[in-house]
Amino acid sequence: MSKELIQTQMNVHNRQVRVMRVDNVDYISLTDLAKYQNENDPSGVIRNWMSNKNSFDFYNLWEELHNENFNSVESHRIKIDEVGYNRFTMTPNRWKKDFNAIGIIPNGKKKILL
Repeated sequence: MSKELIQTQMNVHNRQVRVMRVDNVDYISLTDLAKYQNENDPSGVIRNWMSNKNSFDFYNLWEELHNENFNSVESHRIKIDEVGYNRFTMTPNRWKKDFNAIGIIPNGKKKILL
């Protein structure tokens, strides 16, 4: 069965931010929001945000509360072994693939957040 998809935009401080609704769940474009910080490299802004320990705690908790298929065992291992160290890097693709995440959806160059 195909999912119902509705796309629109909202104006935030005179800039357009894409919004997508998939089966009554709204997603906001992280890429569009990251362009406020760096117009030329929004993916770098997203990668830096996702690699921050406090951000990891936030989106990790969100998945634990909203995603019954979340790979919390791997998340806990990463939190102990990697998070908080300078070598830690998280990306939307890694988050989706390694943790079965649903709150951040990689979509080519566009990243969207639930």
